[in-house]
Amino acid sequence: MSVRTPDGGLLVTPTGASFGRLDPDRLSVLDAQGRHVGGDRPTKEMPLHAAFHDTRPGTGAVVHLHSTHATALSMLPDIDPDDAVPPLTPYLVMRVGRVALLPFFVPGDDAMADAVRALGGRRAAVLLAHHGPVVAGATLEAAVFAMEELEETARLALILRGTGARPLSADQIARVSARYGGV
Repeated sequence: MSVRTPDGGLLVTPTGASFGRLDPDRLSVLDAQGRHVGGDRPTKEMPLHAAFHDTRPGTGAVVHLHSTHATALSMLPDIDPDDAVPPLTPYLVMRVGRVALLPFFVPGDDAMADAVRALGGRRAAVLLAHHGPVVAGATLEAAVFAMEELEETARLALILRGTGARPLSADQIARVSARYGGV
């Protein structure tokens, strides 16, 4: 997790941190140039976080999890890399938008950040194959809500596989986006 501070720096979970046992005094502090200036060593995936902060203006927080359902979805052979989490609910459209599936990278590989940068800020969320989702939001609360929506929609997608369930149509997505905005 990374959160933009008022001075342009970041508060970042330290490497190897568990959200359930997160100690605020151990959060990594980075200055506006990305230099580590306090707290524990930042997550090895800091370049991935920085790629979202740098390419999506207005990003105030990035959340990355190794959640069960989204990670399972990332392993299926027939997932659309341009739309990895099917738009089954209007809330996925409103809070997350289209999710790009990125290929497998060794955790901490800077190539993950390069892949996010290659998206040019067009996606608020990606699904790292065999690894898990990453979501950017305007605030930490928005990023967490979006992550919850992504994980629950991934769960629905797995439950509904092979049933013939229909995702939202292009028209339905357009109507939701027109009323509530898209991500």
